[in-house]
Amino acid sequence: MTREEKKQAVISLTEQVNNAPNLYIADASTLNVETINNFRRLCYSKDIKFQVVKNTLLKKAFEASDVNYEGLYEVLSGPTALMFCETANAPAKVLKEFREGNEKPLLKAALIDSEVYIGDDKINELASLKSREELIGDVMLLLGSPIKTVMSSLSSGGSTIASLLQTLSEKE
Repeated sequence: MTREEKKQAVISLTEQVNNAPNLYIADASTLNVETINNFRRLCYSKDIKFQVVKNTLLKKAFEASDVNYEGLYEVLSGPTALMFCETANAPAKVLKEFREGNEKPLLKAALIDSEVYIGDDKINELASLKSREELIGDVMLLLGSPIKTVMSSLSSGGSTIASLLQTLSEKE
């Protein structure tokens, strides 16, 4: 790569990491072409961007970024691949699913909402995180439950009052 190409790559990477709410760093080395292509297809089907990067360029992009990525510098050695996604737990789920039949890619680190997770042992924790949509659904369910109880009480109470009034009117 020429100096200008490296500069453009750093600018592009800086833009990508600035715009990514969730960032995963993985090691996909030793995978053959067919396996890595299958993994890329799986990522693409789940709206996850996957790209292999050079550590030096990624570190320069981190340094030029608005976000503090110092917690991730220690994993920038050896082969590195980035995974970007809007949904926080999607890359972890894809990694976990793909590794049922393969030993790699390994999770090196993840940055989710400014929280750093280091190591492959965090994959189960990351996969079990609830997405924003799931959390909103849970809140809506919790908010809706008391309202349903009140509404059912009011509607059953109305029929009880109506039948009581009808009974009293028949007695007279």
